[in-house]
Amino acid sequence: MADDAKEAGAGRDTSNRIDDGVYFGWVIQGRNISLQLPAPVTSAMYGLPPTSPTFIGRDTHVEELLQGLAPCPRRQEPVLVASVAGLAGVGKTELVVQTATLALKKPGWFPGGALFVDMFGYDTERRLSPAQALHGLLQALGIPEKHIPAELQDRSRLYRSVLAEFARQKQRVLVVIDNVSSTEQVDPLLPADGTTAALLTSRHTLDVGARLHDLDILDEHASVELLRKALFEARGAADTRVTDALEDASTIARLCAGLPLGLRISAALLAEAPSRPLASLAQALSDVQHRLDALTRENRAVRAALDLSYRQLSESQARMFRLVALNPGPELSTATAAHVAAADEWHTEQLFLELHRAHLVEPGAVWGRWGLHDLVRVYAGERAAVHPTTQDDVRRLLLYYLERATRADEYIVYVSEPAPHGFPDRTQAIAWLDTERDSLFALGALAKSTGHNDIARDLPVALENYFSLHRYPEEWRASAELAVRAANVLGDQRGAARAGVSLSDALRALKAYGDAVAEARKAAEIFRGLGDQPGEGMALRALASALSDAGHDEEALRMSEQAVPLLQRGPSRHIAAVALMDYGSHLIEHEKYNEAIDVLRKSLEVLSQTSRSVKSLALLNLAAAQRGAGRRAEAISSCQECIACALEVGGPWETDNAARALILMGELFSEDEQLHQASLHFRQSADLFTKTGNDSYAVKALKALGDTLINLEERGEEDGDLGSTSAAQEGHYEQAADAIAEAIALTRRAAESTPDEAGPELANLLMRRCIPLVHLGRRDEAQTAARDALATLNRLAERDPHAHQTGLALAWHQLAWVLSQDSAQLPAAVEASTKADEIASALARNDPAEHGEVLQASVEFTATLLGELAQQSVYEIARATMAHEEEKLSPSTLEHETGLRPSQIAAGMAWLDTYYRSWGRSRRPGAAAGSDDGPPG
Repeated sequence: MADDAKEAGAGRDTSNRIDDGVYFGWVIQGRNISLQLPAPVTSAMYGLPPTSPTFIGRDTHVEELLQGLAPCPRRQEPVLVASVAGLAGVGKTELVVQTATLALKKPGWFPGGALFVDMFGYDTERRLSPAQALHGLLQALGIPEKHIPAELQDRSRLYRSVLAEFARQKQRVLVVIDNVSSTEQVDPLLPADGTTAALLTSRHTLDVGARLHDLDILDEHASVELLRKALFEARGAADTRVTDALEDASTIARLCAGLPLGLRISAALLAEAPSRPLASLAQALSDVQHRLDALTRENRAVRAALDLSYRQLSESQARMFRLVALNPGPELSTATAAHVAAADEWHTEQLFLELHRAHLVEPGAVWGRWGLHDLVRVYAGERAAVHPTTQDDVRRLLLYYLERATRADEYIVYVSEPAPHGFPDRTQAIAWLDTERDSLFALGALAKSTGHNDIARDLPVALENYFSLHRYPEEWRASAELAVRAANVLGDQRGAARAGVSLSDALRALKAYGDAVAEARKAAEIFRGLGDQPGEGMALRALASALSDAGHDEEALRMSEQAVPLLQRGPSRHIAAVALMDYGSHLIEHEKYNEAIDVLRKSLEVLSQTSRSVKSLALLNLAAAQRGAGRRAEAISSCQECIACALEVGGPWETDNAARALILMGELFSEDEQLHQASLHFRQSADLFTKTGNDSYAVKALKALGDTLINLEERGEEDGDLGSTSAAQEGHYEQAADAIAEAIALTRRAAESTPDEAGPELANLLMRRCIPLVHLGRRDEAQTAARDALATLNRLAERDPHAHQTGLALAWHQLAWVLSQDSAQLPAAVEASTKADEIASALARNDPAEHGEVLQASVEFTATLLGELAQQSVYEIARATMAHEEEKLSPSTLEHETGLRPSQIAAGMAWLDTYYRSWGRSRRPGAAAGSDDGPPG
């Protein structure tokens, strides 16, 4: 049986007594061992690196690590080793040193102190072997050099025995092992006594039975605070550059992507040049090609830190790392990487998992997709640029995306074709396009910049239906412009013309109608010169649409009519049917409704077989033609068929078609005085437009809903319910106010980016909302809405004084109406109405035909208000004048005597003058005050 260990005395060596044991050199094998500890070497047991005063943003991680280090005698399943893993430069060492320092200050936690060793696991020149590390740790534990075994296994046994004895003697030790590159490097250093605790860091997620902690980058707020604190530590409180330029500090934080190493280097660069503004460093970092060069100072560099990780990779891992950087989007799928690498998906996924364990790639939003930290992406791009197979990899990547996009496009509109291929169904095809959207948007530029002009030419054409139907006009325009340039580089006139048609459609979606017309004309001329009739028909169809949107309806109709036979000679009956449908819509614009009905029915014969998506639009156009022709029942039937067809397909573009059909049905029911049915359809339409994010049409539906609900109340008043305040009426007004409020919220959002376009609509909606608010008795809200409308129009008028005068007249008129609902505010209402009169008078002088009615309505309303104001004032004026029978009273005296406003006195006096003239009196009111037949008292 082992003797009890004697207490360690000062200067005493370690001694062991072995019973029934055998020595093999320094290897000890025996049953019963007594270990006497040496005198502790205090400095070595407290050899943690100093902590940084700028440590920030890691409170949660520190708390979690401390919980694992706390002594717990009743611990059921101790997990006394914590492994912190993360990207190079993310602050792993600082986290564990900060945590260890706090733990050492906890009474009774680690009275034996702490051991620290940097394994330099990613530096091939300085990397410690486990044996070397154990040698240093044993020395720190006070083991004399002559007693340290030579072999790794013996050193590990002695080390663990010493730690266990420390723990037994209530001198628990904390072991901190930094920069471990592999399980093999750290396994012999881990305590095994169940009491001693250890913290380790690695760029890899290691399988060592530890509690795993993944350390991520800092958020923007913490990043900016780190910069501020670092400059404060270096330069003192006088350095206020961060607080003085928070926007520039945020830019630096974003460009460093929250990586503490990059942020500390940035702070050091700023500290060494106290006159350097943050904007200068932000500009330097904004250059992607030189960002890693900028993040270098003395012996610290982000690139150098990443080099150490990169050198640990196998050849296949390094290639996969570079492939992720070649992809222009934020993420790369396992399937795409496997295709480019000419490998199966299982092995490709294993490579990604290995890179993830090394914290060089990050899992994407969904499993099977992988991304890179921004600075790591820059570094990986540098590695990819110098690799000899880069060009081949790029072309395989581009061809893969082109092939997949072309196959997905077959599902966008040709959803009725029996044999599209490449995807199981339309849902998955569109899901792929949505998932790869960012990569697809950027691929054209990558193809052009790497010399693959054929792909830069073809890819945008494969994506134009997706761009169009899913509303990405800016990306569409950019890719189409790039396709035109790529085709010209190749000397491909037909390709340039085809891309020009796509560019015209994209410009039209952006409302750049003049440029759209020019591009379509150019494409038509090229196709005509090549003798390509279907191509010319395609260009003329785009030209007709652009001309129509630009307001050139006559030429648009001619171009559309010419496009139809040219496309009918081509190979695609679907495209010919689309052109026929477009021709039908142009006929509707010219009110040739019956002719349009015939044309649209012919297009539907084909579209019913080729595309349910486009069929829904043809049905919508047919309903519009039938409405114009007075065939209302047929129009409702076509709307219903459109809605069913569109919602069955279910895409955002098709859902918009269904919502537009619902608006049309609402209008039809409104015209038939079926207002309740109309309101239901407008509500459904608004909900669908909101679902697809089509704010402008959602506003249209909500405005129609509000008007319809208001009309329901007005119709009730005409039926003899004037003045009714029933719950049903209040409910309609409440719903109307809410619907218009929804429209206002959407329009405000649009007005932030396009005030000149959305501002007038916003003002109109604000004025419209006043109506239900007044009827609900919410006069303060109504006044606020009216004044908001006026302020909106005034802001617009400051930029263009002549463009918004009619709106200003109406806004003053609406404010006057709202104010007039409160008798105490009649004078203010008269002032507002008078301003409306002034603006309307100026407009009528310039254009009597257009603005005469506005002026007449405004003047009549002002007269009405003056009459009401006079009625309020007459009694007080009459009483005052009778009290001063023979004295002529001035307006100021009347104001003093009556307490009325000047406007009220003027209105009352005018009314009294009119009254006395009507009785043939010539005296002023004061002289007739005592007459029996004067104004009633």
